[in-house]
Amino acid sequence: MTKNVPKILIVGGGYAGFYTAWKLEKHLRKGEAEVTIVDPLPYMTYQPFLPEVAAGEIEARHIVVGHRRHLKRTTVITAKVTGIDHASKTVTITPAEGQPWQQEYDQIVVTAGAVSRTFPIPGIADNAIGLKTIEEAVAIRDRLLTNFDRAALLPPGPDRDRLLTVIVIGGGFAGIEAFAELRAFASSLLKVYPQLTFEDTHFHLIEAMGRIMPEVSLKTSEWVLKSLAKRGALVHLDTQVTGAVNGNVELSTGETLPSDLIVWTAGVMANPTVVRGGDLPVEERGRIRTRADLRVGTADEVVEGAWAAGDVSAVPDLSGGGVGGYCVPNAQHAVRQAKLLAKNLVAVLRGELPREYVHKNLGAVAGLGLYNGVFQSGGFALKGFIAWLAHRGYHGMAMPSWERKWRVLWDWWNNFWLGRDNVSLATVQRPRYVFEEFAARPRPPQPAATDAPAAAAPVAASVPAAR
Repeated sequence: MTKNVPKILIVGGGYAGFYTAWKLEKHLRKGEAEVTIVDPLPYMTYQPFLPEVAAGEIEARHIVVGHRRHLKRTTVITAKVTGIDHASKTVTITPAEGQPWQQEYDQIVVTAGAVSRTFPIPGIADNAIGLKTIEEAVAIRDRLLTNFDRAALLPPGPDRDRLLTVIVIGGGFAGIEAFAELRAFASSLLKVYPQLTFEDTHFHLIEAMGRIMPEVSLKTSEWVLKSLAKRGALVHLDTQVTGAVNGNVELSTGETLPSDLIVWTAGVMANPTVVRGGDLPVEERGRIRTRADLRVGTADEVVEGAWAAGDVSAVPDLSGGGVGGYCVPNAQHAVRQAKLLAKNLVAVLRGELPREYVHKNLGAVAGLGLYNGVFQSGGFALKGFIAWLAHRGYHGMAMPSWERKWRVLWDWWNNFWLGRDNVSLATVQRPRYVFEEFAARPRPPQPAATDAPAAAAPVAASVPAAR
């Protein structure tokens, strides 16, 4: 890299990181700065589509955006940032193979996102699966399909019930969308499994609060509950999970629900690897303390050369709609913060003043399975088919790049005419299983043969000859 050119280092390639790099390429003049993005994954995942991937409505690779394909003038490093020393303006980069190294920067943008937030409930870490990554969405889809294959061969009873019981923990938007999509997916599978009936499938959502989807009005959330109930999906409110050992989900009500598929969607937290491994200021909830202009610091003090956005940051919500005075961690804020951050960073490099982030939430939209959805903006709400169209329209247009948009639209179009693809590829997690089973192997070495004892004299020699 050229020494006299400012070096911009972006930590994290999710929503905020990808959009920051994408927009910096647009706003920076040629040679004005060098941009590097570091993330252990070589792509950004469009997370609002994860429930549809889990339900077989979208091909998994079509909701990820490759860094190298779409970031033409950004250096992409597929590795982890395990330490930030802003005092010396260096980061520690740890690759999957090889030795860590130190890399210098002039401006750092921390956009490391969030991970699933769990609690020390027995069995959750061992038996549950989150829904934050494309890999998790694919695994959920394949597990449900594989369980249908196995259950179709079993007689009615506890073993079959366990395979056909799905439990989702968490009643926020992510949990409700995943729950509704999986319920719709399971219902669509019954036509190709004549051995199973609708009554054989069991879907339970566990929510610790007294309502679901706090982003919408109480009236709208009650409509969602009724819609789910009509489709045989049970929601347990004011209920906590106390254990999930050996696949038996124990509830605070005393009930036990055996299940082979437990999906955890009960909250997120800022990426702890990046937050704890650095010297940038952190607020009480574990997020990087960020100003309204997206520079790290407080209203009274700026940490020069440091920026943050997205779920890893605590950005003041100047619109007044944020929880606790801060922007809620969602894709809508992450994308818009990133776009402004790129402009502000370029402005600072050119000696100009940055602008503050002000964005009023446009509303919330959720898909609840094919042809059903909900949309809320202020006191205005849409439900059913129209809301489902709004959901697909909004997220279809929000998907980065036309190349990705067309892939998703093509999936929807194909599925409309051909139906969902309902083949499990669970064995892709162990792709060598057939090769290993039949591959010829060298024979084990045989023990060395010992020298044979001297031959004994023939017995007949000791017998006197006949006279």
